[in-house]
Amino acid sequence: MMLQISVIGTGYLGATHAAGMAELGFDVLGVDNNPAKAAALAAGRVPFHEPGLPDLLREQVEQGRLRFGTSLIEAARFADIHFLCVGTPEGPTGAADISQLYSAIDGLVPHLTRNCLIVGKSTVPVGTAEALVERINGLAPEGISVDLAWNPEFLREGHAVYDTLHPNRLVFGVTTPDAEWALRQVYSEAITAGSPVVVTNLPTAELVKVSANAFLATKISFINAMAELCEITGADVTLLADALGHDDRIGRKFLGAGLGYGGGCLPKDVRALIARAGELGVAESVSFLDSVDAINRRRRERVVRETLGLLRETGSPGRVAILGAAFKPLSDDVRDSPALEVAVRLHAMGVDVTVFDPEANRSASLIAPDLRYAPTATAAVLGADIVLHLTEWREFRDLDPVLLRSVARGRVFIDARNVLDPEPWLAAGWDFRALGRLVAREVDSSRVDHYSNRPESAPSTMPVAKATIRTSR
Repeated sequence: MMLQISVIGTGYLGATHAAGMAELGFDVLGVDNNPAKAAALAAGRVPFHEPGLPDLLREQVEQGRLRFGTSLIEAARFADIHFLCVGTPEGPTGAADISQLYSAIDGLVPHLTRNCLIVGKSTVPVGTAEALVERINGLAPEGISVDLAWNPEFLREGHAVYDTLHPNRLVFGVTTPDAEWALRQVYSEAITAGSPVVVTNLPTAELVKVSANAFLATKISFINAMAELCEITGADVTLLADALGHDDRIGRKFLGAGLGYGGGCLPKDVRALIARAGELGVAESVSFLDSVDAINRRRRERVVRETLGLLRETGSPGRVAILGAAFKPLSDDVRDSPALEVAVRLHAMGVDVTVFDPEANRSASLIAPDLRYAPTATAAVLGADIVLHLTEWREFRDLDPVLLRSVARGRVFIDARNVLDPEPWLAAGWDFRALGRLVAREVDSSRVDHYSNRPESAPSTMPVAKATIRTSR
């Protein structure tokens, strides 16, 4: 008989996992304590942007393999395997708030009617699973056997459907052979296709996702620290990253210097790991992550200061166009978004800010309703003194620099993501700048950062490209 699956928590992770499990042929019940969210998903509507997910979800709902509701009692009676996909947001101290996990266990376990496996997918502090085992044992009905496993998720926003159906690795934190067998049944198609499987204990499985995110955050902050040196010395961080990336021990991925990381995972997980290490009495073991976090925050401050300094130099009224609000492309997620934080901070300092994002205007407006949002990039740039490129959407790479130059009031363009080709922007007459990157052989060093203590003779921290001299590539 085919296993029946419940997915508890139908946010970004849960909705994607539920649709993916149904696609693999399982009967799936998604449960959420938000009736509006459950109703939207039941009607085939995904309340966030994720390419490919709306079609997949609608197809599975229509075929009857996937349904949604709000009852944990129903889930307890329905499923053989229960996936916990609830949120673990950052708390006031930086530690993860796992209260939703406890609520899910409390609402589910007392109503179980048969032996089952509960599988945690949420990112949690190490030691959480052990505490949940004790709680489950105290709540389970007499005669009901409940296993707990941990199976961390590794979804990339914008590629979550593919990552669910074709995982690049599977981690099973288990305590019994039965739990491992059940997970192998769930993921049999991916395992047959070659996805590697790591079977380990609960603490190791809990550490995998947060460790992976901490490592990626460290790599991003490292190249951004190098970008700060490049800005002072006249080196080019993009070419530096290319050279480093040829070393196969390092690799080029996540060496894109710019505005830094954001979203609902990396910043939260770095701070949660710091907090958990402190709780365990080994704060010094991850003390370097404080610097990782500080460097990441500093990149946002860098763009804010540079923009304010340029507005002061020009004496302009202070209108800034911001291209991007989501923390990354192919997403409408604005949680801890560097782009949105820069926009909000500039607005708070009296700058007239207009934002455009292909997908995140609505989600950004819910968090920052005082900002102005434009329907197109051209509309956002209309009358702007400075244009900031803060989210690397592909459509921003395809913008017409000549058209934008014709509608802007000023000519400063800052590529804070280091992904645009300077040549067409220089040719169109833009004063094109990039973080830590040389975009011309000759640099105008006359500008001085108003917010720096460097001597007047020091070069500007963000080089100015002269349109008459082209970049050597």
